[in-house]
Amino acid sequence: MAFDGTWKIDRNENYEKFMEAMGIGMMKRKLGAHDNLKLTIHQNGDKFNVKEASNFRNIEIEFTLGVSFEYSLADGTELTGAWTLEGNKLVATFTRKDNGKVLKAIREIVGDELVQTYAYEGVESKRYFKR
Repeated sequence: MAFDGTWKIDRNENYEKFMEAMGIGMMKRKLGAHDNLKLTIHQNGDKFNVKEASNFRNIEIEFTLGVSFEYSLADGTELTGAWTLEGNKLVATFTRKDNGKVLKAIREIVGDELVQTYAYEGVESKRYFKR
C-alpha cells in the first residue's frame, strides 16, 4: 500500500512541453503548470480510489487494476485505458478518443516522493509529489 496517502505537487519537469504535445493551448498550459494538484490515493487489493483536487477541478476516480475505464483530463480530453501493477510501479496506457494516440503514465514511489511520469508522442514529463 505504498501509494496510499495524500500527495501534493512539489515540482514539474518538462510539463509544459508535454501539455503542448497533447495539444493544450498556451493559456491552459500556463495555468496547468501551477494547478496545485493534490492526489489522495487509497488502495484495497487491486482496487484503487484516487481523488484529484486542483485549482480547476475536483474529481474522484475508482479503478481496478487491468480493467479498462474512461477518464477525462482537466482540459476535457477523453481517454480510455487501464492501470496495471508492474513490480512497484503503477503503469497506465490510455488511448485518446479524438485521435487514437497513446498516453502512457507511470506512478512510482522514489524515496519519499510519488513520481508521475507521462509520455506522449515522444515527449516525456515528470511531476513530483510529496506527502
